[in-house]
Amino acid sequence: MSKETAILTVNGMSCSHCENSIKKAVGDLKGVNGVKVDLKDKKVSVEYDADKVTLDTIIETIEDQGYDVDK
Repeated sequence: MSKETAILTVNGMSCSHCENSIKKAVGDLKGVNGVKVDLKDKKVSVEYDADKVTLDTIIETIEDQGYDVDK
């Protein structure tokens, strides 16, 4: 098990609905262990198992929700 944490800057988040949609979408991915959203700092912290899910998949999932991820 390769546990990793990624902190992503996500633009376009402004409310609890944004926070909840990202938490649900990313949290539903196999291999994701935890998701924290900080609306004020525009940061999403994701704890995940790199053997089960890639960072690219996590970023894609956030972008599919309608947000821009700074890489």
